[in-house]
Amino acid sequence: MVLALDFTPNAAHAPIYLAAHEGYDKQHGIKLSIRTPGSGPDSLKLLTSGRADIGVLDINDLGLARDRGEDLVGVGALVQRPLAAIIAQPSIQRPRDLDGKRVGVSGLPSDPAFLKAILSRDGGNLATVHQITIGFGAVPNMIARKIVAVPAFWNAEGVELRQHGIPVKEFRVDDYGAPRYPEVVLVTTRKTLERRRDMVARTLAAIEQGVNKMVSDKPQATKVIAAAAGDADPKLIAAQVDALAPSAVLPPLTLNRSVLEQWSAFDARTGLLPHPVDIDKAFDISIARLGDSKGSSS
Repeated sequence: MVLALDFTPNAAHAPIYLAAHEGYDKQHGIKLSIRTPGSGPDSLKLLTSGRADIGVLDINDLGLARDRGEDLVGVGALVQRPLAAIIAQPSIQRPRDLDGKRVGVSGLPSDPAFLKAILSRDGGNLATVHQITIGFGAVPNMIARKIVAVPAFWNAEGVELRQHGIPVKEFRVDDYGAPRYPEVVLVTTRKTLERRRDMVARTLAAIEQGVNKMVSDKPQATKVIAAAAGDADPKLIAAQVDALAPSAVLPPLTLNRSVLEQWSAFDARTGLLPHPVDIDKAFDISIARLGDSKGSSS
């Protein structure tokens, strides 16, 4: 099974890498092949083109893709709480201070929508913001002060900037009315789900074991992710793992219909999504609990 990451390898992906490293995929009769992105996010492109079986996506990007007509289905929650924040230079006291300023965006459609939702709630105006596409360059661009803020994850870029000794302000989405929704989800196409449902379930079962390993053995999770990220600083990875585990990843992979409905209502109300999401079509909340079968490899 080919799994495409949404971002360069970091602590949020530890369960996936542990599933492959510890052999949990083979225990469930599959072979997990992990695709890392290029200079910008491309997991959505790989999914819709059929070059990946499962992708990692921000839940808001799943909602936006479905609104554009992409028949994608969320099958598991890789992270169980909101991670999104506007991470800003210390001179920014509140979101509306970003009016007229240079703000970095990754290229994902959720970034401008997220900025608009937070700024408008604080009385700001996205139309005045100078959005600079920086791909995955949030940290170096913030360090170099080429931008004053960026929508990013407080557990990843926020932790990394602090590890570099860079003081930042964080405006987390759950401080601006968001419910406790699963930020990072595992997604597949409906075609893949219909044709290879058993293999998707096996993949989720292997990743669930990876979640439990991450929580029970943080040093091993740190080691595996540091290697996957190109021998990244173990202290940074350890700090990111600590920020996530266990509160952000438990219960492993499960999707809660009530929580998803709250997320959909919040996103539609704040303009993060143009319309509420049809939860029955956008998610399969049962498959993450089905992954205890074993069989042939993929």
